This record gives sequence, C-alpha cells and structure tokens, in this order.
Amino acid sequence: MVKIATLAELEDWVGKELGVSDWITVDQGRIDGFAEATEDRQWIHLDTERAKTDMPGGKTIAHGFLTLSLTAGLMVFSVPGASRAINYGLNRVRFTNTVPAGSKVRLRQSLASTEAVKGGGVRCVVDNTIEIEGTDRPAMVGEGLIVFYP
Repeated sequence: MVKIATLAELEDWVGKELGVSDWITVDQGRIDGFAEATEDRQWIHLDTERAKTDMPGGKTIAHGFLTLSLTAGLMVFSVPGASRAINYGLNRVRFTNTVPAGSKVRLRQSLASTEAVKGGGVRCVVDNTIEIEGTDRPAMVGEGLIVFYP
C-alpha cells in the first residue's frame, strides 16, 4: 500500500503507477452474495449446472458491477493526511473480459490527474485496471474519481 502523506503530495504522483493489489479469488459464493445484494440473478452468474454446457469455459461468470465494486477494497493507496475520502463517481468504465467463477483478480492503479475542489479538497482521477490471473486481457478498465479532504 502506497501511503501519500498529504494532499499536496498527490500532485507528485500524477502520471505514475500507484501499485498493484494482491490477488483475490472471485468464487461462486462471492458471486451468489452479489446476486442477492443486487437482485441480479441472471443464470450466467448463478446456474453452475447450465454453465457447464451453455457458457464458454463451462463456468458461471462474475457480474460486471461486482468486478467494478472490487476496486474499493483493493485500492493500493491511501492518504493518511486526509480526514476523509469520498467516492465521487466514474468517468468511464468498460468490462473488457469475463471473470469466470474461481478466477483470481487484482487491481492495478495509477493517478491520472488531480484538481483542487471547494473546501480544500483534492479530486483525483484514478485509472483502474482489474487484471485476471493467467490472462492478458483485463476484466475491467475505468476511471474512478475520489475526493480527499483535509
């Protein structure tokens, strides 16, 4: 985990990779839990028997929004000098590959830009890439926005 001590130091990281998280497993239990939380119970995520014959690779796949939501827990940097960090949203997200149940994924982050905001905060545009172990094409790429406040 990269610790950027102060809001002012964020500017020094623009254009640089912040780091890469550890691998985590996206197992069927995680997929099932996400389906229940979101009420997205499409068979491609839940029906392991049907997936054996009707899905490429014979496995269910994670929801795209599950993949996206993993970025919050896999973040590779923090700003201890900030009083709080607020998820400000997304500029763009693309789901570029499926995540079959049982796959391992990790997050790669870099800081694209920073901008001062009202209240002394700094809005950061963070490039996020969710990588799948053993695969060249990532599962997701997207720009996330985080505001850090003093």
